[in-house]
Amino acid sequence: MLDPASLLQTATQAARLGGDILMRYYLDGVAIRDKSAIGGKSYDLVSDADIESENAIASFLRSVYPDHELLGEESLSNGCTDAEHLWIIDPLDGTNNFAHKVPQFAVSIAYYHHGKPIASVVLNPARDEWFTATRGGGAFHNSRKVSVSDDPTLSQSLLGCGFYYDRGPMMRRTLAAIDDFFGQDIHGIRRFGAAAIDLCYVGCGQFGGFFEYKLAPWDFAAGRLFVEEAGGKISDANGSELTINPSSVVASNGKLHEAMIEITSKRQGW
Repeated sequence: MLDPASLLQTATQAARLGGDILMRYYLDGVAIRDKSAIGGKSYDLVSDADIESENAIASFLRSVYPDHELLGEESLSNGCTDAEHLWIIDPLDGTNNFAHKVPQFAVSIAYYHHGKPIASVVLNPARDEWFTATRGGGAFHNSRKVSVSDDPTLSQSLLGCGFYYDRGPMMRRTLAAIDDFFGQDIHGIRRFGAAAIDLCYVGCGQFGGFFEYKLAPWDFAAGRLFVEEAGGKISDANGSELTINPSSVVASNGKLHEAMIEITSKRQGW
């Protein structure tokens, strides 16, 4: 297996390339287009920033590791998920925030070896905020080692959540789960709109846990390793191990995981 530190260095360089592109568009303006329309209204957005960022990241990674597979949100969605060497890329997580000038968005890059995360970077370029992790090497926020919270119960925790683009049954299941969590007297719940960063907030101990009922692999690939290396736990909403496929996601400090799964599993289902 390749050296995790070298992989992280490559991922960091690639993330910086993508982040610089995002910030140029963020500051200068960019046309936003609709990926899909639901009921005549469009919620799933894409821009030239996403595409240019992904192209730059992909080009750089291929120059360093020409024999590796790439999987990404825009033009790389047909990547081989069972490849020995796989880079999973989200060139712009939080496109709706980006489109509305909310500085909560990220470049997310992870390297997987035989389906296991080995190195990852999540960068919020608007704040020059870095979340990095290597398997066995810990999780770091701006070079400072971090760990999950010590919250022992839901009643002592702040949670994060996300909503998929669906405005029908999945949205109602999410809202029902939120209601169940409030029934456990949580301190509160936050929806910031960039799952990669939300997962890192779990690793940093800011959120006791996070859940979302449908995420693509590029949404959680990097954040998954960050949570694990910070001492937390991550699974699907039924408590099963994540794969490199679209999935529900529940992340926690570990102590809250069973209680979270008890709630999220009741509302699971696409």
